[in-house]
Amino acid sequence: MARRPLPRILSNGSAQLTRSRELARTAADSATDVLHPLITITRGLRRLAAAGRRRWTETPKEKRGALLFLVASVLLVVALLPYGPLLAAVTLMAAAAWKGRDRAPAASDGPDESQTERLKALYEALVPYFSTAEDPDPLYAHGGAWDKAFPTYAFDGGGRISHLVVRYPAYFTDGEAEARARIENLLAAKSGRGREYHFTWDEEGNQLTVSVLLPLTVDIAAQRFVTTPGETVLGFTDPTQVRRTLPLTHGEQQRDVPPVIWRTGLRSTEPHLLALGQPGSGTSTLLRSIALQALRHGDVVIVDGGGTGEYACLTGRDGVLAVECGLTGALASLEWAAHETERRLIAANRAHQAGHPPPDDTKRPLWILLDRPTAFTHLAAAADRKDPQSLLQVPLRHGRPANVTVVVADQLDSVDTLTDAVRQHTRARVILGPATADQVDSVLGAPPHTTPVDQVPPGRGYARLGTGPVHRIQVPATPNPYDDATSDAHRQAVLDLLPPRTTPADGETVPDPDPTQGEPEPVEPEPVPQPVAEPVEEAEPVPVPTEPTERKPVPALTKPTKTS
Repeated sequence: MARRPLPRILSNGSAQLTRSRELARTAADSATDVLHPLITITRGLRRLAAAGRRRWTETPKEKRGALLFLVASVLLVVALLPYGPLLAAVTLMAAAAWKGRDRAPAASDGPDESQTERLKALYEALVPYFSTAEDPDPLYAHGGAWDKAFPTYAFDGGGRISHLVVRYPAYFTDGEAEARARIENLLAAKSGRGREYHFTWDEEGNQLTVSVLLPLTVDIAAQRFVTTPGETVLGFTDPTQVRRTLPLTHGEQQRDVPPVIWRTGLRSTEPHLLALGQPGSGTSTLLRSIALQALRHGDVVIVDGGGTGEYACLTGRDGVLAVECGLTGALASLEWAAHETERRLIAANRAHQAGHPPPDDTKRPLWILLDRPTAFTHLAAAADRKDPQSLLQVPLRHGRPANVTVVVADQLDSVDTLTDAVRQHTRARVILGPATADQVDSVLGAPPHTTPVDQVPPGRGYARLGTGPVHRIQVPATPNPYDDATSDAHRQAVLDLLPPRTTPADGETVPDPDPTQGEPEPVEPEPVPQPVAEPVEEAEPVPVPTEPTERKPVPALTKPTKTS
């Protein structure tokens, strides 16, 4: 069947519609050019009216009468002058034209000369990594067009790259960690050192987005965080990685900051934590922060291998079962913790078999915090005694059903001294202080998505909970309140979180020592008056029965009574 030709109006309709649109657009542009002065004056009059209204609202009520009198006087003088209204109208139009002019700066068509040189240098540096001799139409070639490889870019006030989108060929091995690391290191070096960059790889679109991260805030002090039992705030991170925020108090200001929350308890998949870092990186600060949060709902046992008194403020507090700094005390405390874990397991198992809920003495969480346990390893080997780390096998392996949590903090150069049980059962990891990408990868099990920098403040690092993503982290400032170098604000923040001291047997409460003064003087207990024995009247002798009576057997656990 032969196809009939379309009607003329349908075949030429699209061409006529396009021509009509062009004519309308041309007419609109011509009208805009002709009416541009009127549009400018109208915009200026609107801005002048808004400024006058704003000035009237800002004027106090007691001064508005004088202002009205002044305006009326000016209008009267202008009206009485020859050509006064005409001059006033011309002046008003000129002011409106000046006020309504388009003051937006003209957008630059492209980067300036220095920015172009920087982009060209970055493009030439990427040529050996993104090009091959077999490519018939290479995207990267020496002397090629850099604008095709960098579709989006932005610079900061200092002329350094702040945002960049890099296109790369499809044959680049973006699935290999080593290939990615080479590109990331190159981009960080060429874009400017001393900053942290975030890299987002789009394997489907063959694009890499590079953005500069703002430094994390370091002025967050220790405080009561809004969390539920079983949640511990390790630190704070970027808002792009965490959906939850916590309300924090900073002086008189309130702000919401995204946290890194570690969940412990029966349903936790990462019940134990390992924190590593260089000396002075903030691992002890992290342990103090965890201890203050754990004391709200549980008991704490602290073993300090450093022996520097970093946890002296917790000695004798309610909920703190022990603070040990010596080898003998550490062995005794950890042995008790192992037996307590076994006791809880047995009690909970018996309750489950009987169909009863777990006993109350097994529900309260028990935290075992160890700072530098590898220091005791050398002491135990020299004294031919048991390594304290060997006593952690039971709490680490069976701590989750028994509500026992183990937190170990040590230095990076002592990782090889940690036992296999500590390294295998601590799935929540934190690394603080300056570290290379290889060190972060070996500790966390995954490389970071940012470039580590050489100089970081104390408490800055990376955290990873199990198989989750790697987060940048900043530990809240929780210093030793008895340290002279601690600021008054941070000292008072920690002292406010400390629980009261344990009440002695005589009923007197021991006051908290003032860190700014010396040791408190011991309080001598008052002598307790002894009761005076009253004279006892002599009782009549009881007749002894002549017939023998049967003696009942005495239980084995009671002491026998003397018979006359």
